[in-house]
Amino acid sequence: MSRVLLIEDDPAVREGVALALRRQNHDVDATATGEEGMDRLRAFRPDIVVLDLMLPGMTGLDVCRGIRAVDQTLPIIMATARGDEVDIVVGLEAGADDYVVKPVLARVLDARIRAVLRRAAGGPPGAGGLPKIDTYGDLAVDRAGLTVALNGEPIALAPSELRLLLTLSASPGQVFSRQQLLEAVWEHDYHGDARLVDACVKRLRTKMSEPPRAPRYIHTVRGFGYRFSAP
Repeated sequence: MSRVLLIEDDPAVREGVALALRRQNHDVDATATGEEGMDRLRAFRPDIVVLDLMLPGMTGLDVCRGIRAVDQTLPIIMATARGDEVDIVVGLEAGADDYVVKPVLARVLDARIRAVLRRAAGGPPGAGGLPKIDTYGDLAVDRAGLTVALNGEPIALAPSELRLLLTLSASPGQVFSRQQLLEAVWEHDYHGDARLVDACVKRLRTKMSEPPRAPRYIHTVRGFGYRFSAP
């Protein structure tokens, strides 16, 4: 049973989503404001946060940034009633692992939650036969321990960031389309949203101290996707 912290200001939506998730065998703690949600983090210790983007007072973006300031690895799914591209991109770049647009079916949200938690628990498909630790220049990727270090210093990565790096680095030089990465990392087996991939790459490059115009490890293949190179 996973522990889900739901932060949603609309009472009807909050109660409906919480009830539906409990029926899917999740332990749910539901709060109405970002401030309450931040307080519940310490007491409830959730496995994942489902976070409404449009909250009164402390916004969803503020909450997302606040969580990432203290915990880089706690999975976050952002829920938004807007389909606005700017809102979605800003939320993803703030640290969300995935997003859903409201109203969302309970089975869809449950599937997204389980997919994100699987990413938090393990590496990419087929990673079991790979060496325990791979070294690429100053970057060390421990595939068994699911840790990453740069110049000997650990890098705290969110689940989607870690799985993206594991997937790309498992095949240096191979070009992955955004759709391939959506399927491998996010388990979106339909024509998914490439913004998930682009925002995650941007966050990953920042954490890996990659120069924006001359990245060492994760390279953009314009019009197609990304490839990993070992310097």
